[in-house]
Amino acid sequence: MSKILVTGAAGFVGYHLSQRLLARGDEVVGLDNVNDYYGVQLKRDRLAQLAALPSFSLIEASLEDRPAIEALFRSNQFDRVVHLAAQAGVRYSLENPHAYIDSNLVGFMNILEGCRHSETPHLVYASSSSVYGANKSIPFSIHDNVDHPISLYAATKKANELIAHSYSHLYGLPTTGLRFFTVYGPWGRPDMAMYIFTKAIFEGRPIQVFNNGKMRRDFTYVDDIIEGVVRVTDNTPTGNEEWSGEQPDPATSAAPYRIYNIGNNQPVELMHMIETIEECVGKKAEKDFMPLQPGDVVETYADVGDLVADVDFKPATSIETGVARFVDWYREYHQPE
Repeated sequence: MSKILVTGAAGFVGYHLSQRLLARGDEVVGLDNVNDYYGVQLKRDRLAQLAALPSFSLIEASLEDRPAIEALFRSNQFDRVVHLAAQAGVRYSLENPHAYIDSNLVGFMNILEGCRHSETPHLVYASSSSVYGANKSIPFSIHDNVDHPISLYAATKKANELIAHSYSHLYGLPTTGLRFFTVYGPWGRPDMAMYIFTKAIFEGRPIQVFNNGKMRRDFTYVDDIIEGVVRVTDNTPTGNEEWSGEQPDPATSAAPYRIYNIGNNQPVELMHMIETIEECVGKKAEKDFMPLQPGDVVETYADVGDLVADVDFKPATSIETGVARFVDWYREYHQPE
């Protein structure tokens, strides 16, 4: 049994990861401030599911609350830390930028300091496909430079990767950053397109389709994300002996540091995703076509070659299978008319 800290345990990915770790016999300490960025009831319902399982405990605190994070690490010795808590959302970063600095930068520093001083054997943290920003080379490779973010959210995630590297280099703290690609599935986030579209179609309301539907996303089913996270968490990085400062590889280092993409490796047209929801719901959507939103990218597509090579895993759940499971959950949870 390992003792693992999962930050953001009331969140979508944190909830599923905690379930998986508990099922295999680990002890999970969840950290979450249960904020109201989206409906608190959904978070409470996720936590109720976790509370019913043995070996789960919850600490309600914010990442930026430095004394609370210091106390958490003083009172626990973690075998692994999986840091998923963050202020999420590209569009919301246009409305409330300070929330991203507080949670994603100040909060991340507090977690890093906790891991450093308690000599945590491995820190795994959520980055994002958003870091690829203005990059046009497809599929997105972890070995490409990503210095042109187009949203503050993306910039904070890129900053996390850089700060983590400095801690890996200075203190020998093994860190692994995971760039998630458009995660979806049961218990998902209500601010994500799939949830928004499904809710609107059930309720007979129009949906806003941005960039006139000319978008492609590497939709990744949550079970695939979790499998990747668990395998990476169990695979503590070491320094790459072939790394060279003359031709620096952004994804590895002479320090114990790694970056991975976790994506389905099969981009899906936005309109096909909508059609799949319509088929599962049994109703057609009324569509309002809109221009591209500030901070959005037109296409995401993950190169997962390093994930396959290092932990022998490649996401494979089709959009048809994943959407059907999500809509089934939505029906059971919300009981729409």
